[in-house]
Amino acid sequence: MVDKSEKFNWFVRLGFFSRAILYSLVGIIALTSASKIAEGTNGVFRAIEDFPLGSVILWLMVFGLAAYGLFRLASFAFDIENHGSDAKGWGKRLGHAGSGIGHFALAFSAFQFANSGSGGSGGSSGGSGGGAQEAASGVLSVEFGGIVLGILGIAFFIAAANQAKKGVTASFMNRIAGSAPSYTKTVGRIGYLARAVVFGVIGWSVFSAGFLSGGSDQVKTLGDAVASLAGNGIIFTLVALGMLAFGILSLILARYRIIPDMGSDGKVPSFRT
Repeated sequence: MVDKSEKFNWFVRLGFFSRAILYSLVGIIALTSASKIAEGTNGVFRAIEDFPLGSVILWLMVFGLAAYGLFRLASFAFDIENHGSDAKGWGKRLGHAGSGIGHFALAFSAFQFANSGSGGSGGSSGGSGGGAQEAASGVLSVEFGGIVLGILGIAFFIAAANQAKKGVTASFMNRIAGSAPSYTKTVGRIGYLARAVVFGVIGWSVFSAGFLSGGSDQVKTLGDAVASLAGNGIIFTLVALGMLAFGILSLILARYRIIPDMGSDGKVPSFRT
C-alpha cells in the first residue's frame, strides 16, 4: 500500500514534470514564434492543444501545476523545507506562498483550455492573462482586495530576490540528489536568474493592480511576463533561453529533487532537507 508520504512525493514530482513542460514551451515559443508568445500563457496552452493527445497533456498539467502550488503552500504553512521562523525564513516562505498562488493561477488557466476542448473560456476573457486577471478582478471586488493583491505583489518581489540568490549561489543544489546530471548546476543557475526577472515583472503587475489602481487587466502570469519583454532585444532572448533552461532543470528535479517526507497525519513534516 502507498502511504501518504509516498503519495505526496509522487504528487510533487508530477508538479515538477508539469512545470518542465510549461517552462520549456514558454522558452521555445518565445524564441520561435513572436505571434504565439504575444498571446502570453494562453498561447502556450493553445500550442499544447495542437499536440497529439493535447487534451491529455493539458489535464496532466492541471493536476501537476496544482500539485506544485500545494507543495509551495505547504512550504509556507508547515515549513516542510526547514527555512525557519525568523525574518529570513518567513521571507522565503512568503515567497513560496506567492509561487504557490501563481501556479494555482496557471493550473486554472490550463483547466479552462482542458475543459473547453477548444480554448473556449480560456480565450474569451479578453486578455492573455485569462484566469489570473479574472481572479484578480474578483479579489479587487471585495473589501481590502487591493491590499491583498498588493501584498501578493510583494510576495512575488521576495520570490524574485530568492530566485536571483539561488541563481548566484547555486544553493538549489543542496536539495538535489548527488546522482543528478553534471550540467544541473549550470542550467539551474541560468534558469533561476531568468525566473527572477519574470517573477519581478509578475510582482510589479500584481503590486500595481493592488496598490496603484492599475486594474486587474494588467496582471500577468508566466507567459504574459515573458511576452512583455519582447521589445527589449537581448534581454528578451536571454530570458527566453533562461525559461528553456529552467524547463530542463524542472525535468531533472522531477527525478532527482529531494522531497521532504510528510508526517502520518499528512500535514506535519517528519523529515527536514
